[in-house]
Amino acid sequence: MDSFSSPSRLNTLNLLVFHMLFIAPSSPNTYFAVLASPCKRLNSIISFGDSLADTGNLLHLSTSNIPPHFAVPPYGETYFHTPTGRFSNGRLIIDFLAQYLEVPLVAPYIGSKYHRSSANIFSSGVNFAVAGATAMDNKFFEQRGVNMTKVQNFPLGTQLGWFKEVLPSLCHTASGCEELFKRSVIFMGEIGGNDYNHALLAGASKELVQTFVPNVVGRIASAVTELLELGAKSIVVPGDLPIGCSAALLTHYMSNSSQQDYDPKTGCLTWLNQFAENHNKLLQTELKRIQERHPQAKIIYADYYNAVMPLYLSPVKLGFSNGALRACCGGTGVYHYNSNVECGKAPATACPNPSFYVNWDGLHLTEATYKFIFQRLIKGPFMIPPFKTLCTV
Repeated sequence: MDSFSSPSRLNTLNLLVFHMLFIAPSSPNTYFAVLASPCKRLNSIISFGDSLADTGNLLHLSTSNIPPHFAVPPYGETYFHTPTGRFSNGRLIIDFLAQYLEVPLVAPYIGSKYHRSSANIFSSGVNFAVAGATAMDNKFFEQRGVNMTKVQNFPLGTQLGWFKEVLPSLCHTASGCEELFKRSVIFMGEIGGNDYNHALLAGASKELVQTFVPNVVGRIASAVTELLELGAKSIVVPGDLPIGCSAALLTHYMSNSSQQDYDPKTGCLTWLNQFAENHNKLLQTELKRIQERHPQAKIIYADYYNAVMPLYLSPVKLGFSNGALRACCGGTGVYHYNSNVECGKAPATACPNPSFYVNWDGLHLTEATYKFIFQRLIKGPFMIPPFKTLCTV
């Protein structure tokens, strides 16, 4: 097999990724045509976060001689028909937001900043999210005895640094920056989930990881404040997903969990979901406090947890006939997940129709799930306050 770092392979892969990110159709589908955006003033998305929002940054940061597992099929098969660096079979929530606002899909910062037309690419937004990213930096984990050496981490602070680096090229004057922020929605995440996931999967005790929550929420809050002080007007901050329903964590804790540890309605680990709920509660409290101090801007909490929960309660009824807990693509076992068998690499196997699955690869969700979440965020009570309030900022 050709080396991933060879010019021919790199050029081919870059062309494919560039085509999918910047040229592929981004016009709204039937759903978005019917549900037109009320915010015509918003024509730019600035994104931070982890794999739930990464549209190609980690792919461009890869230094391996072998294509990373997410750079080969079946990743990207559903919508793009080729891998793009997204950790799903298709689009992510940020892609649905872009289509809802009728703007191009958001370009990843890494790999785009050196392109000769990067200024034009970034005119409709820029994505700094990197798969695997945490809110806290590696030193935080090292001080608490958590081994992060296996994780290529570009934490929230690094992403904010990139944004400050590129900001002068996005707006050359104070009035230009004011106009940029006026027409931009900043999507902060999801971020923070990996602070818990990485530590738990590395063997840290739940008692230790629970002590991380105030620090993680505080770091997210400080990033929001920093962006507001730069001039941001509209910020959406998602909460954590129900991590007790993750195939990866369900597999990790399967051998030392009793029947009482599971929610009988969903099959998810109750204590892990309570963990996520605690994070979300503290995050909402912090966001309310920040909003009171910055009335000139609008901060929205996106309730990913409750938006997706119906899929874990009644997956078959909602059209996900293969259930919510078993991964579409992965290894063997109850949840079709094995940390040593990555989706995209042999001997992993993939399901024939991901739209019938909630979980994609054990750690991430399918395009169908992300679309379900986004529709409920926009149509339901899961953005607090509703997204349409951004139109009045």
